[in-house]
Amino acid sequence: VPAAPGGATAVTASPAPATPQRAAEQRLPIENPRVSGTINLRGARIDDLVLRDHFETIARTTPVRLLAPRTDSHPYFAQWGWTAADGRTRVPDIDSDWTAEGGRLAPGNPLTLRWDNGQGQEFRIRLELDDNYMLLARQSVVNRGAEPVQVLPWARIRREATPQVAGFFILHEGFVGVLDGRLHEWTYSDAREEAQRRRGPAFEQESTGGWSGFTDKYWLTALTPEDQSTRIRTAYRHVADGGDRWQIDIAPPAAITVAAGAESTLGTRLFAGAKEVNLLDAYMNRYGIVDFDKAVDFGWFYFLTKPFFHILHFLGVTFGNFGVAILVFTLLLKILFFPLANKAYKSMARMKILAPKMTEIRERYKDDPTKAQAEMMALYRSEKINPASGCLPILIQIPVFFALYKVLFVTIEMRHAPFFGWIHDLSAPDPTNLFNLFGLLPFDPMQWSALFHMPVWAILMGITMYLQFKLNPAPPDPIQQKIFAWMPLIFTFMLASFPAGLVIYWTWNNLLSIGQQWYILRLDMQRQKAAGTWVAPVKAEKAKKS
Repeated sequence: VPAAPGGATAVTASPAPATPQRAAEQRLPIENPRVSGTINLRGARIDDLVLRDHFETIARTTPVRLLAPRTDSHPYFAQWGWTAADGRTRVPDIDSDWTAEGGRLAPGNPLTLRWDNGQGQEFRIRLELDDNYMLLARQSVVNRGAEPVQVLPWARIRREATPQVAGFFILHEGFVGVLDGRLHEWTYSDAREEAQRRRGPAFEQESTGGWSGFTDKYWLTALTPEDQSTRIRTAYRHVADGGDRWQIDIAPPAAITVAAGAESTLGTRLFAGAKEVNLLDAYMNRYGIVDFDKAVDFGWFYFLTKPFFHILHFLGVTFGNFGVAILVFTLLLKILFFPLANKAYKSMARMKILAPKMTEIRERYKDDPTKAQAEMMALYRSEKINPASGCLPILIQIPVFFALYKVLFVTIEMRHAPFFGWIHDLSAPDPTNLFNLFGLLPFDPMQWSALFHMPVWAILMGITMYLQFKLNPAPPDPIQQKIFAWMPLIFTFMLASFPAGLVIYWTWNNLLSIGQQWYILRLDMQRQKAAGTWVAPVKAEKAKKS
């Protein structure tokens, strides 16, 4: 059996089998506006919790079940207990039957669990629930005996089966926590390998305050001390006991001595619910839980992703539609970067107009590449253009695109958010498909391959990307020209299975870019006509061929 914090027996031991004569376990209800479930008095476990305002599908018929009892196929529960550090004090085991006073757990209605060891010590767990997803548990030991006792209080969250994960490289699922200001993330596979290598916890650290738990794509269970100045030891564990079992537990670094006639209390908070950014921020500020918002995997572009989320959320609430929020947000970004993009598009417009002259130079010095390059640079200087500046709009879009992708992919606020028409979930791919004539043919092409998915919005994105490509100056290298010509088709297939909100953003952004480029091309043409320097690219090309 692995060692627990403080050197006592770990809390991962398997329970003793129940005798056939044992009475059925007793449960008490948990309820607030956002969750419902029960507390199992056998083992002081919260192992039944449903999120009342989040559903499995957009049909909103089946609410999400977060925690499940050991009789379920995927047991998932939180539990509190003690280890006898002195080796003689009888403590409740993980299947002890507790008594309760309070009837039910609800906001403003706390519940106290009691267990007497018959040696003069009473163990208590007082539970308080707020209106959202946070529960406070205060573990107390009342020592009425004649001698001091040494016990180690602990709290744990346990999964007795490996959950199904999304498997995307941009999304972390598994162990997560922030200890002493540092984020610690472990996938299930990495934790298994490390635990086997170390023959103990995959990860263990002592810290002041902090939080740790399990994160799914949209859901989180996490433990944190009530007082963030409390020293704790946190462990991420994998137990191979007839299968994969996963556990995060927190405990004081050393056992607590409770003098005769005294009482000792340790408070911990359990978060069990949806990773709603504003709610995590509120808990972070209210209780001083450092970086609690990092339970949402905002990634390396945190400095962009989180502000993007807040802007999109504000616009979504304002307009009542997150799809409209994406359109407005994209327009605001275009306005913000207008001076920089304007300069780039002007350079691209000049490059397009100068294409015949550049072709002429290449033809004239086709046997002398060095001379051709020198003449080309002289042309750039005389026309005051920078050939590299045309890349700026694309470079600007890359972090914006990735940050917006993260927002749409990882934040629950975008989950099941509708747009218009057939888009009922912006975080899911567009459900239409060209290969079954958009539903006219009664079969699903996706059963053959993911490549057979070509929705309406992806097609629109490809068309706008092609039109934008036609406005740009053609690369001088013929091979590059062919590569760029195929890019719209490649991206159409690549983005076909991306969240619909992201494809809508890309399409709308292309349309705005096309309008901006067309406007700049037209202004530059008018300027050159007024100066008498205008040469139509098409006419110049025809003259060259003749």
